[in-house]
Amino acid sequence: QVQLVESGGGLVQAGGSLKLSCTVSGRTFSYYAMGWFRQAPGKEREFVAAISQDGGSTGYADSVKGRFTISRDHAKKTVYLQMNSPKPEDTAVYYCAARPGYYGGGRSSSNYDYWGQGTQVTVSS
Repeated sequence: QVQLVESGGGLVQAGGSLKLSCTVSGRTFSYYAMGWFRQAPGKEREFVAAISQDGGSTGYADSVKGRFTISRDHAKKTVYLQMNSPKPEDTAVYYCAARPGYYGGGRSSSNYDYWGQGTQVTVSS
């Protein structure tokens, strides 16, 4: 059974920083490409960032490129989302997701088989 547990959400001021974590239990961590998605009230879930199985390839939504960084630590079985200079429009529930058996995760939520429970991020102006 694969479980993803996010942490690190909370209230942050615009221009500050916040780091989200997602720890994966179950099969070997390197088996999964990982992604971060978010969903704001009244909006559809959207892609934020993704990282390949070995961490060698990353991708970002245009809205966060240059501000957010995705990374992974295989020893800790954890994927991170470093959020720098967040904006009020980044306020959402953030979810991590795992795609088993593929090098890259891609931008579509349908690519991912496993999801965490989500962590709320609120950016104040």
